[in-house]
Amino acid sequence: MVAVRVFVFVVGLGVVALTLASASRTLLVPRAIPAAIARVVFIGVRLIFRIRAGSRHSYERRDRTMAFYAPVSLLVLLVAWLTLVLTGYAAMYWALGVRPIWQAIVDSGSSLFTLGFARVEGVALTLLAFTEAGIGLVLLALLITYLPALYSGFSRREQGVAKLEVRAGNPPTGRYLIELANEVTGLGSLQRVWNDWEDWFVFVDETHTSNPSLVFFRSPHPDQSWITAAGAVLDGAALFVSSVDAPRSSDPDFMIRAGYLALRHIADFFGMPYDPDPAPTDPISISRAEFDEAYGHMAAAGVPMKPDRERAWLDFAGWRVNYDTVLLELARLTIAPLAPWSSDRVPRGEFTPPILRRRLRRSVH
Repeated sequence: MVAVRVFVFVVGLGVVALTLASASRTLLVPRAIPAAIARVVFIGVRLIFRIRAGSRHSYERRDRTMAFYAPVSLLVLLVAWLTLVLTGYAAMYWALGVRPIWQAIVDSGSSLFTLGFARVEGVALTLLAFTEAGIGLVLLALLITYLPALYSGFSRREQGVAKLEVRAGNPPTGRYLIELANEVTGLGSLQRVWNDWEDWFVFVDETHTSNPSLVFFRSPHPDQSWITAAGAVLDGAALFVSSVDAPRSSDPDFMIRAGYLALRHIADFFGMPYDPDPAPTDPISISRAEFDEAYGHMAAAGVPMKPDRERAWLDFAGWRVNYDTVLLELARLTIAPLAPWSSDRVPRGEFTPPILRRRLRRSVH
């Protein structure tokens, strides 16, 4: 019997330690470290939302449903943490002699939520009660302080997304970004766009890998998305560098590099496969016909174009190949609204990439 009680105490202590490790990884450590509990919660909630927002419904309904996915997942995660701590401490109370098991659960709940209606006797039980009350307060305090930082990152991200609609249309496209700049302010004005979006990508890289739940927070407007905005700006820079006859500048080059590195780092957290060193001649999701159409449209709009269209296509494909795969996978993951050259080539109704399901199985086992 003593051996059983020791085993139960150790198991309860392990559950509490695992929960605290998960909370620390999610809320405290400033880098993307996978936490099994958080992963199971987010994928489990996603499967429920997948049923609610099935592919048979319109995009508008799916968007309204998925707008609640990230906030609800965070609330469920908090409930999961508190439940695991309560269960772990109830096991330790039971191992120290509290009977029946229901009384151990009551004592644990009273301590965790600092209700104080259940009193424990003895030094060991009192110390357990103190530590559990402290853990409960710390978990709530961590989440309360975590939310402002989360929404601050969301707000800054969405400022860039909303601002892009002015310059690139809705849905945004790289072609229209160039055409409108050429018509209204001149192509030189795009240098500021490249610089601003290089900063935007660096910011998104830092915030969306430190707080991966931000990936799933949807834009205030259902027809906007951070990932389709990113794709439009990257395509605009790739078209500008490869096809537009303008003075040479390194700004769009560095912006593209900042962009594909940010998307790759986010994709790494979710276990999305991609080639880290693709060849310029590797296939991309944009066809030559689509490129020729964009090239011809820009030329018709008065944009000065490089005369060698074949060279322009090869250069564009050489830039696009760096972010093509991760852009489409993140558009699939976030169920992004329809936008040219990004989410329009993602199968509708596909919610969870297979790699995430494999990760879930490994986390559980």
